[in-house]
Amino acid sequence: MSTFLYTYGPWAIVTGASSGIGRAFAERLAEHGLNLVLVARREVVLDTLAYDLTASHGIGTRVIAADLGTEVGLANLETSTTDLDVGLLVASAGFGTSGAFLDSDLADEQTMLDVNGRAVLRQAHYFGRRFAAQGRGGLILLGSLVGFQGTPFAAHYAATKAYVQALGEALHVELKPHGVDVIVSAPGPVHTGFAERADQRMGTALQPEDVVGPTLAALGRQQTVRPGLLTKVLSGSLSVLPRWGRVRMMERVMGGMTAHQRTA
Repeated sequence: MSTFLYTYGPWAIVTGASSGIGRAFAERLAEHGLNLVLVARREVVLDTLAYDLTASHGIGTRVIAADLGTEVGLANLETSTTDLDVGLLVASAGFGTSGAFLDSDLADEQTMLDVNGRAVLRQAHYFGRRFAAQGRGGLILLGSLVGFQGTPFAAHYAATKAYVQALGEALHVELKPHGVDVIVSAPGPVHTGFAERADQRMGTALQPEDVVGPTLAALGRQQTVRPGLLTKVLSGSLSVLPRWGRVRMMERVMGGMTAHQRTA
């Protein structure tokens, strides 16, 4: 048995597993031999993914169709995994919005806060306790490069990712003595369904696979990873600026990605 499988197996939970970064995490963890709990809203897509991963890697799978923005969905995730020896949670479910804050739909923003914030809090608390009790495990939280400063035209999305960043940094320290590794993966732009849902026009971007490898390699070693060359270039260009300067720079970047909303 590999060290990775011993530390973080035999079961891992991947939320948002139906597409994008979550799906890429599921595929890579299956290659490591971990059994997978696949969580998302689209049950048919999850069933197909589970079948393919079992056929390709001989792993066990369990599908949980749940909306993690709801109390029912979060409770379902917890009760449906009590019988499994889980060692890793990849909390990659989430979505974004963009555009002028005052033009946003408040109901959409509150739903995003539930999924990106409250659900991450609940999962980190519940599974963090489970992992601490068994003396091993890992939490992977999905942040974003926009979470390191205010980001005009994605103001609330960036705020949800700032919450994840701060929570993960603290838990990295608190849970380490209990044998639990915590990392925040904070990529730059990634080609997923995110931009379409957020109504952004994205140019150069990472692929989901560019996020997964560096994140898993850094788990247990770093509290934050900025995966991919593009992320490092963007992060480096922002790091030389004072915080107010980073905010203004992000105003230009995100303003360009959402300009079509203001001219429509």
